[in-house]
Amino acid sequence: MDPVVSIRPLLAIAVAGLAALSVLLLHNRERLRDLVSPLAAIAMFAIVVSMAPTVLAGGTVELRLFEVLPGIDFAFRVDALGMVFATVSSLLWIVAAIYSVGYMRHLNEHAQTRFFACFASSLAAAAGGAFAANLFTLVIFYEALSLATYPLVYHHEDEEGWRGGRKYLVYLMGASKSALLAALALTYHIAGSLDFVAGGLLAASDASAALLTVVYFCYLFGFAKAAVMPMHAWLPAAMVAPTPVSALLHAVAVVKMGVFCVLRVVFHVFGTGLVDGLSLGIATAYLASFTILMASVYALTRDDLKARLAYSTVSQLSYIVLGAVLLSPVAMVGGIIHIAAHAFSKITLFFCAGSIYCASGKRNVSDMAGIGRRLPWTMGAFFIASLSMIGIPPTAGFVSKWYLAEGAVAAGETAFLVVLLVSSVLNAAYFLPVSYAAFFQAERQESRTTVREIPLVTIPLVTTAILSVLMGIFPGYFLTLADGVIR
Repeated sequence: MDPVVSIRPLLAIAVAGLAALSVLLLHNRERLRDLVSPLAAIAMFAIVVSMAPTVLAGGTVELRLFEVLPGIDFAFRVDALGMVFATVSSLLWIVAAIYSVGYMRHLNEHAQTRFFACFASSLAAAAGGAFAANLFTLVIFYEALSLATYPLVYHHEDEEGWRGGRKYLVYLMGASKSALLAALALTYHIAGSLDFVAGGLLAASDASAALLTVVYFCYLFGFAKAAVMPMHAWLPAAMVAPTPVSALLHAVAVVKMGVFCVLRVVFHVFGTGLVDGLSLGIATAYLASFTILMASVYALTRDDLKARLAYSTVSQLSYIVLGAVLLSPVAMVGGIIHIAAHAFSKITLFFCAGSIYCASGKRNVSDMAGIGRRLPWTMGAFFIASLSMIGIPPTAGFVSKWYLAEGAVAAGETAFLVVLLVSSVLNAAYFLPVSYAAFFQAERQESRTTVREIPLVTIPLVTTAILSVLMGIFPGYFLTLADGVIR
């Protein structure tokens, strides 16, 4: 099928960008300002969905703007992998925008205009990355996302916020940038292009195995948003941000941009054949497995709920990487759809953490005994999302983990099947006690203050919990897109 030339990829990015500008212009009119993000999110999602029929049919939507260097264009190309990321990020922006208004108003947070402007800018950068036609365009939006989210990380402007923000920049724009620049320069030197190619841009290269291996690991660690150990420390440090930001960082835009970039490298820069031939897949699988298990152990030891969720995110992201590098078609499908499964479930969990804090001021798991009786909708949604993270049917997490487990068996790598099973047990060990304490333990006498659900906060988290179940029952859309990536 011939590519469809359309301005819609640029429009999707522009909607979010214009939303950020509108928020700044309406800083003195709070009601109108707070309407901008939800309306822009709906418009962006509509534009993204309008391109889905073409992509589901096996086609692409393209737009080339201008040439930067010979063989390097600033260009957009909407394909199956990009559509997975764009659908998830644009859909969840709608509920995140509503949740953010409720959260920021209830806590009377300062600098709300800056917050909403940076939030919208982040989604514009995420959409640009999803639709990038080549490595050059992808890295431009990857770095733009780091810059847009930095003010969100240090939002509280206290010592803890500045410290978390510094670590965020050091990892995502310091250490990673040098690795990415080296990888881009070497790729252009080897291939004379930075375009994404089905089967791999470097697949037919005559470069030495040593050089290609160096380039591969420069990408793997350069895209530090994927949080593969040891490039993970920025993620727990970013927990100093307000909870809506944590949801953005850990479920929608930032971390998904990281694993999305890694998948682009595996599928469209190196290609599965070259990754297999250089034994890079098995090496990466062991690194991802180490990250999965160690981050789960860290999560198990954290009493602060957001910190527990942060280390859970580090672990869950490596499921996506593991699925891609196992190189069996079933495992690759599992890795790709886990982008959506994790997003729907993890954003619910962070929304719940924010709801608990808004309603009661509580942050620690040890303080949540009996809170489920006061916040039944919040803790019910938390339980559903926890089941998805563990991989219990009929939730979204079950579907992706089923494909990952089946893919490990198909690849003949039973060691990684064991990793998946052990990590699911660890997931249960650090998620289920939260729900048990909330619903079945007696509330402490001194904590019996007025605690109630906040509608603008509760409605979005119930919605995302429902999405986690709906994807588990009707995974067809994301499965079709995943099949299109590996076809």
